[in-house]
Amino acid sequence: MDPEASQTARESLELTFHMSNILETGLDRHTVSVLIALCDLGLNPEALAAVVKELRREPFSSFPMPETPSSAS
Repeated sequence: MDPEASQTARESLELTFHMSNILETGLDRHTVSVLIALCDLGLNPEALAAVVKELRREPFSSFPMPETPSSAS
């Protein structure tokens, strides 16, 4: 990627991340970057948004949680 295209990509990511923060999406910069890359590859943005929403609905308890000394019986 040439330096000008690289600079434009960085500026676009910063703008998109800033908009994400204004809208209080809770997405970090890396996640926004991955979502942009997936859209660039042709994935449907609405489908990606639905996946993000669904993943947020998933309870974290579906993953095994390590026991801590205070939670051990």
